[in-house]
Amino acid sequence: MKTKKIPQFKSIQEEAMFWDTHDITDYWGDMKEVDIEFIPQKRKDESLTIRLEPELKERLGVIAQKNRVSISTIARLWLIDRLKREVRPQTAK
Repeated sequence: MKTKKIPQFKSIQEEAMFWDTHDITDYWGDMKEVDIEFIPQKRKDESLTIRLEPELKERLGVIAQKNRVSISTIARLWLIDRLKREVRPQTAK
């Protein structure tokens, strides 16, 4: 049985969509064996509770779902991004 060749992808999103609709076993012959080591990240020790209006939480949930992450993850990523922008030196206008 001849296996198919894995196409070249222009983006991670394009590759993800491809694998969502294709069976990996059809491409077995084009796979390469690799050695990997999984080192789990240390669990976050701190937590923060934020109260949101239901509509705001729903909007956040829609965006999180589009990005295939949890509401907590998208909120944390946005908070980190905002904090990074706040600590950058202000550029002259």
